[in-house]
Amino acid sequence: MRVNGKKTGEDLLLRPGDEVAYYMTPAEEGMTSHFPVYEDESVLVVDKESGVSSEALFSELSERGPLFAVHRLDRNTAGLLIYAKTEEMYAALLEAFRARKVEKGYEALVFGTPKSPHAVYEAYLEKDASASLVRINGQGRGEKIVTEISLLERRGDLSLLAVTLHTGKTHQIRAHLAYLGLPIVGDEKYGDHVRNRALHATRQRLLARRLVICSEECPTLLGKVFLSTRSL
Repeated sequence: MRVNGKKTGEDLLLRPGDEVAYYMTPAEEGMTSHFPVYEDESVLVVDKESGVSSEALFSELSERGPLFAVHRLDRNTAGLLIYAKTEEMYAALLEAFRARKVEKGYEALVFGTPKSPHAVYEAYLEKDASASLVRINGQGRGEKIVTEISLLERRGDLSLLAVTLHTGKTHQIRAHLAYLGLPIVGDEKYGDHVRNRALHATRQRLLARRLVICSEECPTLLGKVFLSTRSL
């Protein structure tokens, strides 16, 4: 990426008039931004590609007609996003997410092996706005986070994990797994830069795999299970 003609890989504060150029490989140029998963008169569920920002995807999909963005994923996180097509469903889904009546299941490919094949971990998260990241600690500073992980598969010195969020904070999965000594492959912010380079991994291997609406305020979606068909 170049900003005002200068190559950069860092987070920068843009100003009016700045020129940003992003160069893609031939593979990236042929990349599809999303795959459709489900649609009816009130909702749209899509499977977002890694490398596509939630904001850009929303802008693209909005060209089809009125659409409301209910939640988002990091640009380099692939997986399921649900959009409302009516104001009534938008309000219902917002309340469902707020009341934690939406089950969100993730998968992550990480360096290392968890100490237990299944465990629930608690810690505390502090936002560092100046560095555009979050920091995890066990001393009670910041907001409490709870992350559940299960080992799905060993791949040499890598592990495929199922991850369930019991709290939903910014960058929780990426930062908490790194804190536990299980950095996500390809994560350039919280991960292992040396091992990422060795694998030529430039995008985090994190997938929003499963989405289930459990709110009675969304009767047409109640109990529906949406799944991504991607692999990590």
